[in-house]
Amino acid sequence: MPIAAIDLGRRRIGVAVTDAASMGAHPVGIVERRALKYDLDAIAAMLRGRDVSTIVVGLPLNMDGSEGPAAVSARKFAAHLALEQHVTVELFDERLTSFEARERLANMPARKGARKTGLDALAAVVILEGWMQANRDKIPHGDK
Repeated sequence: MPIAAIDLGRRRIGVAVTDAASMGAHPVGIVERRALKYDLDAIAAMLRGRDVSTIVVGLPLNMDGSEGPAAVSARKFAAHLALEQHVTVELFDERLTSFEARERLANMPARKGARKTGLDALAAVVILEGWMQANRDKIPHGDK
């Protein structure tokens, strides 16, 4: 079953998902943030029909590992997401994912505006790949 990941930003939410066999991650898109209900509905619409078993939400820890206001917000969002989606929602340390996404994006041909919005979805891919590497035992390989 596919696994999804969320990169929760102040203005945009990046969404990524694995293929049915959970072998690789790819960007699905972004949600321009408006309000909690809108954001949750937009994510649900992106994931509809994908039979997602788990959603991984990036947890923006400080570099020293402590939690600041953004991490508290991510925890609250993850709790709402779990209630709305009725799937397992896990948090995953997203430190340096935006940096890695910027590095990857710099090597891809794209317009400046496309890079800016693509960054959020690509950051979700980086979060998902990191979670997959750290949680190989939780990945349902070959399932549909």
